[in-house]
Amino acid sequence: MMSRAERTLFGEWWWTVDRSILFCIGILMLCSIVFGMAASPAVAERIHVSTFHFVNRQAIYLVPAISLLILTSFLSPRYVRRVALPIFLIGVVLMVGTLFFSADIKGSRRWILGIQPSEFVKPAFVVMAAWAFSEGARRKDLPGGIIAVLLLPLTLTPLVLQPDVGQTMLLATVWGGLFFLAGLHWFWVGGLMAAGSSGLYLAYQFIPHVTARLDRFLADKGTQDTFQIDTALESITSGGWLGKGPGEGTLKRILPDSHTDFIFAVTAEEFGILVCIGLILVFAYIVMRGFWLSRRNEDAFCRLAGAGLTLLFGLQSCINISVNLRLMPPKGMTLPFVSYGGSSLMSLALGMGFLLAVTRKRPRAEIIDPLPSHSLKVAPA
Repeated sequence: MMSRAERTLFGEWWWTVDRSILFCIGILMLCSIVFGMAASPAVAERIHVSTFHFVNRQAIYLVPAISLLILTSFLSPRYVRRVALPIFLIGVVLMVGTLFFSADIKGSRRWILGIQPSEFVKPAFVVMAAWAFSEGARRKDLPGGIIAVLLLPLTLTPLVLQPDVGQTMLLATVWGGLFFLAGLHWFWVGGLMAAGSSGLYLAYQFIPHVTARLDRFLADKGTQDTFQIDTALESITSGGWLGKGPGEGTLKRILPDSHTDFIFAVTAEEFGILVCIGLILVFAYIVMRGFWLSRRNEDAFCRLAGAGLTLLFGLQSCINISVNLRLMPPKGMTLPFVSYGGSSLMSLALGMGFLLAVTRKRPRAEIIDPLPSHSLKVAPA
């Protein structure tokens, strides 16, 4: 065990970072391997690759993801902003590039150069919006509110054009949450909710991809159009409290995307509802802990960024689980740290690294000056 008096860089990080969130993230990463071994072999068999192809790739992805998570958590709040800015700008450019150079996959264009740029834009967007709101409140000479408002269409426009309505809704909701925390009046909250509802209606009317998904979701249960979500729900109910046992699930063999979007359903079938409840409690703890750490932070940027990143993580978890429970139409959104996916895993590691960085225990002076205290030299008298 390291002593609190140890003044090394790693020692200071260990005693200031929130270790309970780190522990919970580690549990989720371990679950991604265990549950992936249950869900992915059936998918690998369908596409004629080796049985543990996806499990092996997920294990490989975890190495850079863990490194990115830890390295990012060492950053000071100032460097969190400096790292987020180029990621955001490059990500938006690549999202625009998907509109011209990406192949159409399941009705949308999301991938370019082997990555999904929108995944990396999400945590960077939250940090940039939190900076704009906090600086606008602190400095009267900086139009922070205007910058925050302009960030929204800059980010959502390429998402709508892809189209990726799920990510659009997610980021718009998180942005609205940040706007409210920054002091938005309830009158404008109602206006934003009305605007969001209007946007969803327009998307349903004019985007065929969205129309098809909503129509399938609203169709009578048991029809061909509802096969995917009906099978997921049947997987959850068939497992009972204790599950059928690892590797004993049968519905995963016909469930599309069982290793990504519907890994929660496969987990319920093989490991039982009790394990799923435990998994939900881990997600809930991370969210509650993140909000608590953000609320007690004295710095406005750290408070908003921590709350926004926690909200982003929590909403994505809720959306994925809700889709599996047939409470929402499919969104193509992964279960954080559990579903298979390189871009998603790296993006989540970046976002949670940012969260750990802005919620670390620091003197207020260190929030302004990122230089570690152990590197300060005292001049001789």
